[in-house]
Amino acid sequence: MSSKDRLAEYRAKRDPRRTPEPGGGRGNAEPVFVVQRHDASSLHFDFRLEIGGVLVSWSVPKGPSLNPSDRRLAVRTEDHPLDYARFEGTIPAEEYGGGTVIVWDTGTFDALTDSAGQALEDGHLKVWLHGEKLRGAFSLIRRDSSGQEQWLLIKKDDEGADRRRKPAKTQLESVLTGRTNRDLE
Repeated sequence: MSSKDRLAEYRAKRDPRRTPEPGGGRGNAEPVFVVQRHDASSLHFDFRLEIGGVLVSWSVPKGPSLNPSDRRLAVRTEDHPLDYARFEGTIPAEEYGGGTVIVWDTGTFDALTDSAGQALEDGHLKVWLHGEKLRGAFSLIRRDSSGQEQWLLIKKDDEGADRRRKPAKTQLESVLTGRTNRDLE
């Protein structure tokens, strides 16, 4: 499936005349990941990986954890365009996802499974993140669920693991601008 087809659901939910959200973008020399702190109807973190010309996306209600014992619910959402990886701003309240968005963390990643696309389809993707707040190996594992596509986001026990640090609760600022969601209200 082409990246254009993969963005049909994303585009159907947004009116480009009413929201500042981006609509396209080009691939990067190395695949990127982004975690956006999104204060909408409920605060959550959007975890995104560049795979197959789009940002494959999950909503993580509690945010990523550095503790390998934690299992974070990650609900698969629509794919997003590549230029969304640098999007920060305020989505109007009456629009889909209305609220503030900051780039909480970003960087490149390495797929630790043979093919990220195939691993995604198979429901077990393992990546190594090279971010500012998140480093090391993480697994995304699809769970059997009815209705929503539910996954688990799990930090692997490596040098990036830290059972005490809780960056989703203590490091609230954007890695791009230093702003918080509150600064955008």
